Parts: sequence; C-alpha cells; structure tokens
Amino acid sequence: MGTPPTPDRSRLHVLVVEDDDIIGRHLETGLRSNGYAPTWTRTGASALAEAARTTHDAVLLDLGLPDLDGLDLARTLRTRFPDLLIVILTARTDDIDVIAGLDAGADDYLVKPFSLTVLLARLRAHLRRQTVTSPSQQPLRLGDLVIDTTSRRCTLHDTDIPLRPKEFDLLALLARHPGTAVSRETLMAQVWDENWFGPTKTLDVTMAGLRRRLTQAATDSTRPCRLPHIITLRGHGYRLECDS
Repeated sequence: MGTPPTPDRSRLHVLVVEDDDIIGRHLETGLRSNGYAPTWTRTGASALAEAARTTHDAVLLDLGLPDLDGLDLARTLRTRFPDLLIVILTARTDDIDVIAGLDAGADDYLVKPFSLTVLLARLRAHLRRQTVTSPSQQPLRLGDLVIDTTSRRCTLHDTDIPLRPKEFDLLALLARHPGTAVSRETLMAQVWDENWFGPTKTLDVTMAGLRRRLTQAATDSTRPCRLPHIITLRGHGYRLECDS
C-alpha cells in the first residue's frame, strides 16, 4: 500500500458531519464546486477519527447523529481543536437550543432547511475573520479584569475566565471603547464580518454567554471584584460601563 497523498492546503478543508444522505451529498458537492475541500462523514466516531487524521479549517456539524450526541461531539472538538471553526446545523430554533449549541463550543448555527448560498456566505464571513491578525497590544485593564488581546486571555485576579472566541472578541471590542455606545452593526462587522449575511441573533446569544461567564467568575472569586458592566442600549447596541 502506498503512502496517502498529502492534503492540498491551498484549499480550505471542511469536515461535514451529517447522517442524512441527501443533505450530506448536497453539502459535499456544493462545497467542492465552490473551491473547498470537503470530507463527509456520517457518524460522530468517524468525525473524531477524521479530525484527528487531517487538519480542517471548519466543521459543519449536524446535531442528530446516530451514535453520538451532537453537542457532546462539539464539546470534544472544541477541547481538542481550540481554533477550529464549528458551525452547527440544526432543525431546532428555540433560544435555549441555540444557547446550548454555542455553549458546547460552536461558533455559529444554521437552522434547517437552509440554502447553500447562506451557508457559503457564513463560512466566508467566519474564515475571513480568522485570518485577520491584530498587532501586539498592552493588556486592557478594567477594574480587576485584565484582557490580553495578544495572548487572548481574560483574567480576574489572575484567574483565567474561559471565554469562547467570539465572546472574547466582543469583550475586547467593548473594552477598547469603555463608556462608549457601540452599535449592533459595528459589533457584527468587527467581530463577525462587515459583509455578514443573515440575522444577528448570534450576537444576542453570544453576548448573553459572555455576561454569564463574567458573572460566574465574580461569583467564584474568593476576593471582592470590580468588574465592568455590559449595558444593553435597546434599539442601538451595547456599552461597557466601568466603575471609577
């Protein structure tokens, strides 16, 4: 047997985890025809094996798999591959289901049925954001909260707060402009993509997750904490308020 060919890294590799033959084949064909290098698997176990075998840029993950719970698979992938883009494909539309998916480690979600055009736009938006690098900057200090954008660490009294990538980006953007109102459009453009296509519900769910993690960190701390507060500006956006 010969040595397996080296993957072509000039194309973006997408792992499709979908047990429905029609949807899986449609995604595989559509991605390949648009310049991606897709790999289609039908089970959670085969997805984990493929993710360990080959480096992927993104995963399209169906939650209804025959062998593993999709949310558990998302958590495992996020733990093993922190920089991997994970987009959940789901028929569930309730806020609690969306929150569960994002908390499990997903970067975004798409509700079935969805068009290939929307999926491709979302992938382009996320992958463009991942390729943008920021220059080294001094850590941002707001009360007892320290946000280090170079190491992408957020700490409270030197204890790490485990933020998801988009949660960290939202906090860092607000922290660069404390006391300033930041519109929803600005947040979507700078944290997701300036050409974002689709609803902005992801912003609300991600912001809710960020608030929960900050509150939990303060609750778990054994010392009094001075934390900035994220204020909702109804009809506009958000503002980060810092106590003097």
